[in-house]
Formats: sequence, C-alpha cells, structure tokens
Amino acid sequence: MKTTLILLALACTSFSAAAQQPASPKAMTTQPVPTGYSEGLAATITELMSTGDVAQLKETAGKLERAAAIAPTDWLPRYYQAYAHLIVWFQSKEEGDVKDKYLDQAEAALAQARKLGGDESELLVLQGYIYQARLGISPMARSAKYSMMVKEVLEQAKKLNPANPRIYLVQGNNVYFTPKMFGGGPEAAKPLFEEAKARFAAFKPATPLAPAWGERQVQARLAAYTAATADVK
Repeated sequence: MKTTLILLALACTSFSAAAQQPASPKAMTTQPVPTGYSEGLAATITELMSTGDVAQLKETAGKLERAAAIAPTDWLPRYYQAYAHLIVWFQSKEEGDVKDKYLDQAEAALAQARKLGGDESELLVLQGYIYQARLGISPMARSAKYSMMVKEVLEQAKKLNPANPRIYLVQGNNVYFTPKMFGGGPEAAKPLFEEAKARFAAFKPATPLAPAWGERQVQARLAAYTAATADVK
C-alpha cells in the first residue's frame, strides 16, 4: 500500500494568526481568528504534503492541533490532522496494534471535522482511505469487512460530488489490491485511475486551503502501467 503515496513538495512556517478564509459554505468561522491564521495553515498543509518522514509528520499533526485550537469552528485543521495520521500509518515501519492506533487518531480527528460541518464528500473519501489502511494491516482477516466499507463510503461520496477526483483514486486503489478472482487487480483498476486523471484535469479546489491531494498518486499509478507495457515489449 505504500506505493500509493506520492507526497507533494515544499516547506513550512509556524502559526501566527488572521482572518480565516472560509473553507466551505457549511463551516464558516463565526469568531475572529488571529492575523496570519490562513497563511499559517497554508504553510502547514504544504509541510504535510512535502514529507514522508514520520517524526516530521507527527510534528505537523501537532501544529494542526494548535491550528484547531486557534480556529475551533474551522473543519480544515482536523481534516488535515486526520490525513497526517493516515500518512504516518503509511510511512511507519511499526506493525499491528501500533499502526491501528494511528488510524484511531485519524478517525478521531475526522469525526471532529465532521462535527464542524466539513465537506462531506471529502470526509467520506478520507474515511474510505482510512478503511483501506485498516485492511492493509491484515488483508486476509479484514478484507471481507473493510473492502465493502470502502465501497460504501465512496459511493456516498460520489452521490454528493461525482466531480471529486479523490473518489476515483481511492476506488482505483481498492480495486487494484483486490484479487483478480474477485473482480480486482491492476487492469480492472486502470479505468478508475484514468477517470481520476480526467477529473483532476477539471478540478478546482473550492478555496486555496481546500483538499487538493491525490493527483501525483494518480500520475504515478498510470506511469507504472506505461512502464509495465514497455517492459513487456
């Protein structure tokens, strides 16, 4: 599952304050936040998307915790905190119960983002990604439960916003890692990655801070198909 993650690049700054840019119509901040808040959150999101180092990811999750305290009605710090814990799961060398605890943290942050009225399509996609990670801890024991749960939340996300490209990325991953005898495998997944690519080409985040991850993961998947075809020739 680690091959699904291609992280974006850049750097970070710490939080200081500022009038928050609303992240979604559902979750507009109703109280003032310190000057520079949006800029600080943007820098921390950049940091999150720039690294695969577990220690740095944990530090970034802590920054997002502080951002959530600064702007307690903004769902985005909790959303990205959940994503940070998920990426820790992918990058960590630990096993079993320890890795499940990272996903417990991710789900707790995601639940808080939902309470704050976050973009439900995005929340459902990230929930599906977390379910995939749960499955990855013990594929044989967990496949029957979590494969279906991934499908269900992604179908809900698609009903809410079929233009969300991350839906098709996570769907593609789910099919990719499903055995061929059950209708999965790389070839079955390829049309979903191609659909994700097309959706990303048309995608525009609702705000500068809104979720926008996943395009490089799709590009990497499709590049792998091209490389495999070249090797066969």
